Amino acid sequence: MSLETQINQDIKAAMIAKDNAKLRGLRAIKAAILLAKTEKGHSEEMTEEAEIKVLQKLVKQRKESAEIYQQQNREDLYQIEVEEQEVIEAYLPKQLDRAEIKEIVKGVIAESGATSVKDMGKVMGAANQKLAGKADGRTISEVVKALLS
Repeated sequence: MSLETQINQDIKAAMIAKDNAKLRGLRAIKAAILLAKTEKGHSEEMTEEAEIKVLQKLVKQRKESAEIYQQQNREDLYQIEVEEQEVIEAYLPKQLDRAEIKEIVKGVIAESGATSVKDMGKVMGAANQKLAGKADGRTISEVVKALLS
């Protein structure tokens, strides 16, 4: 079953259950998928990788917004962002923890022969390919920088 079909079914269930937090998150996912499908250069069907990228982008947006709201002492808006983030994350594959990322990045560094921070671009490209959908770019970047310095 495609992610879009799953989201549509879950929206119906959330409406019946009157779960507003889940409904907001699901509607955000549906809107983002529809937008991605209608963008220039995309075919009608989205690949699983493209769907994961859309979801990761939504999670990143929610995290950034939540940080801003927390800094401005807007607890009401902060809570909304966190609730939506949790709903969206439920549709992402399990994210690796920092130790697992570190092990994979060590392997990438060994394969590429990188020795200093100057090689970070080469390592990041390979690491992002191996960790696609399993870790966010910021965490990967932090681990690569720490291992190369």
